[in-house]
Amino acid sequence: MSTTTLPSKKQIINGVDTSALRQLIDDVATSPKNRIVRFAVGTEWAGGTKSESRVSGYEFGGKHLPKSFAIKVDEPCELGGQNTSANPQELLLSAFNACMIVGYVAGAALHGIELESLSVESTGELDVRGFFGLEPSIKPGYERIHYTVRIKGNGTPEQFAKIHEQVKATSPNRWTIANPVKLSADLVVE
Repeated sequence: MSTTTLPSKKQIINGVDTSALRQLIDDVATSPKNRIVRFAVGTEWAGGTKSESRVSGYEFGGKHLPKSFAIKVDEPCELGGQNTSANPQELLLSAFNACMIVGYVAGAALHGIELESLSVESTGELDVRGFFGLEPSIKPGYERIHYTVRIKGNGTPEQFAKIHEQVKATSPNRWTIANPVKLSADLVVE
């Protein structure tokens, strides 16, 4: 996100301190130690189709920054679970939406646009024959995800279109879903 033509005075827009955000962008641009953020999540089985993920912190600027969150997961009854929490696919779409929302809010704030409302709705279809391994030609994941962004504020349609293109180009979760990512795995049998 370019900050060259924008005001530099401290402003809170959409709950974002734009001067702090601009400083962060400058720090990332000029300091190699501020370029990498490392996230990690550990997940344990909690019986049946339930699991619980734990977030204990992240690394940024060469420092470990603690946090403590639990994310519970279950499948709906129709898919063998007890429907006590969102399922993995709902969490995936939620993370996809939430990551883009951060981009829209930050982009609007940096352009001085005050938002009245913002939502992202995502949908995708899975053929569960792929998950159950019943049909080798059926992929176990999404073939397509469609999303709709609804945004309202004091920006022009042209400004919102520019922010939309920025989010499409820079949202980490959107990029990760839209592009192949190398995966590596270790199996430890205890």
